Amino acid sequence: MSEKDLNLSAESILPATLSAFLTRPSLFSVLNESEFNVIQSFLKVLDLKEGESIFREGDAGEDMFVLLSGSLSAYCAQSDGTQRKLFDIKPGDFLGEMSVIAHEPRSATIIASVDSTLIMLKGIDFFCIIKKHPTIGFKMLRAISVVENQWLDQSSKAYNDLIRWGEAARHRAITDEMTGLYNRRFLEESIKRRFKHQPLHLRIMSLLMMDLDRIHAINEKYGSRAGDLIITSAAEIIRICVRSGDIAARLSGDEFAILLPDTDKNNAARVAERIREKIEKKQVMIPVSPTADESILISTCTSIGISTAPVNAKTAEELINTSDSALRRAKEMGRNRVEVYG
Repeated sequence: MSEKDLNLSAESILPATLSAFLTRPSLFSVLNESEFNVIQSFLKVLDLKEGESIFREGDAGEDMFVLLSGSLSAYCAQSDGTQRKLFDIKPGDFLGEMSVIAHEPRSATIIASVDSTLIMLKGIDFFCIIKKHPTIGFKMLRAISVVENQWLDQSSKAYNDLIRWGEAARHRAITDEMTGLYNRRFLEESIKRRFKHQPLHLRIMSLLMMDLDRIHAINEKYGSRAGDLIITSAAEIIRICVRSGDIAARLSGDEFAILLPDTDKNNAARVAERIREKIEKKQVMIPVSPTADESILISTCTSIGISTAPVNAKTAEELINTSDSALRRAKEMGRNRVEVYG
């Protein structure tokens, strides 16, 4: 139903209904009874059946409304054509006024949630009231301004909440829950993005691939909780050894990788050796068994493989594979060591 199709009643609002209505927050609650009597002749009562629309998104904004009873809902079309519910409108709320004032199309579709009754004021009559009765017009405009400011404040808060929620969701999507490091997907996407957007002859990068030595033996002897404590301890060491622009990730289990932008193989080897030494020296308190209260201090060590682009790799896949190859060689040569590919 469009605004032109509305079935309007020319009846005035019953005094008893009006008296109750004026106690509610609305476009007319700022007016005293004599002032309301001045504009009452301009008002029409509209009865809307459940499911009927009062206006649709994109319609010309010709009239403004106040909901007298019932309930309305506002919807906005999404890019796929579906309608997304924005908010509900309760008795006493007014709507459509900004399209009238700004001479803009309707920004949403308004549909009756239940059988509802509204008061309608035509835009042309609204401007007539402002011209002939400036005091009344000023009060109504001020009421609109107050409500719009409240709506903007609420929208701003909701928008900020949405941003914070979105950031939190994004953080969860790219980080490993147990260690707080980045996850495999984010690391691999970061490597691919750098190969795509950075000319290889201008930028270098190194990738450290590492895992903790004999962590499975610790899990078997002391339980998975002990292994988790070793892994999180190693993650903390990695975190303090890398720069803010580096990307340290937990791939799975006790496997880690670190992308070092603008870092050649020699500097990458220094970073890797610093991490290896700190992990070897670190002692972690773990329970002697999953059910025991007693704890002991143990340490572990790590093997690290390094590959550098563009020297060792021309693609993201090659960088990952060559660093993994260097890691395998470190483990084959006795573990607890750093090996550079090539």
